[in-house]
Amino acid sequence: MIKGFVIRIYPTTEQKKKFFAHIGCSRYIWNYMLELQNNRYSKGLKHLSAYDMMNLLTPLKNDGEHDWLYDVSATSIKNVCQDLAEAYKKFFSEKCGYPKFKAKKKAKPAYAVRSDHFYFTDEQYVNIEKVGKVKYKTDFSFPAGRNAVKYSNVRVTYNPLKDRWYISFGIDCENQATVLTDKPLGIDLGIKNLAIAAYDDKCLVFVNINKSAQIRRLKKHIKHIQRSISRKYEANKVGKKFVKTNNIAQEEEKLRALWNRLTNIRMNYIHQTTHKLVSLLPSKVIMEDLNIKGMMKNRHLSQSIGEQCWGEFIRQMKYKCEWLNIPFFQADRFYASSKICSCCGHKKNNLKLKDRIYHCEHCGTTIDRDFNAALNLSRYVI
Repeated sequence: MIKGFVIRIYPTTEQKKKFFAHIGCSRYIWNYMLELQNNRYSKGLKHLSAYDMMNLLTPLKNDGEHDWLYDVSATSIKNVCQDLAEAYKKFFSEKCGYPKFKAKKKAKPAYAVRSDHFYFTDEQYVNIEKVGKVKYKTDFSFPAGRNAVKYSNVRVTYNPLKDRWYISFGIDCENQATVLTDKPLGIDLGIKNLAIAAYDDKCLVFVNINKSAQIRRLKKHIKHIQRSISRKYEANKVGKKFVKTNNIAQEEEKLRALWNRLTNIRMNYIHQTTHKLVSLLPSKVIMEDLNIKGMMKNRHLSQSIGEQCWGEFIRQMKYKCEWLNIPFFQADRFYASSKICSCCGHKKNNLKLKDRIYHCEHCGTTIDRDFNAALNLSRYVI
């Protein structure tokens, strides 16, 4: 299994210039190859594969106008061709939209690093091709020396909001050998609470962090700045055009920083919640197969569903269960976990969304609706 890591690095001023050079060249090759593919399509020519695009890089460097491409790693710009080919593959399989051109102000500042020249030293330094040894800081311990371990998908990323540099990579390692219990775990996702889990017939409640005072304070601050920016744009309107002043740019920078902080708080809470659940070491984990894309079309609940990040929750549960060798299952999409009584199995067809307490008319059981669904999921037969 490949386990991913993200650590912070502290490059010098000279190393930052080299990083930005790699990022700029990667963005240029992406736009160059994308425009080439568009021109070939308009002329009815064959679509170029990743290796076809890579074979065009050497003639491009030697044409006399792109000598500056020799200043960066050849592997980094070759990986751009692979990324573009992967983007086309997802487009043709209808998994995402058509690849777009990358603008300098909007594109994510990142680039791929050559994996076989990437390694850690004993002196808290990491070696990166064409850049040299860069200082890093982390709580993880990695084997030092070249070829000590196999790395994959190494990428350097820059966060302009906080002026921080990160490097992400994957390490191929064996799954952890754990002894599981004989108790299944059923998890029901919701809006009132993030998740209700049933383990050993006990109810585990993970509250909705978006209702906490910290999140409400952040959202109120974001709303205030958004209104301030809107008024400033209206005040600087010339004819039908809006003029962006330095004051507006500073306010937008504050707004981006607040959104970044809000996202980090939510992601940290989801990581903590999923870690607590898999640390129970259940015999299996069963969750609902939710149609999140369809549920987001509900204009009354779409904001609340988006803030809960159900898709990210399910993704983390999947890979953490795989890491601990815990079987992970998703119940059938049309399995009525909320309508079935967890005590006698009677199905209550007239159950409405506003009914938060489940009362069984057949056996008289009264139980919380979400806990009832979690119990049914824990007993779901695959």
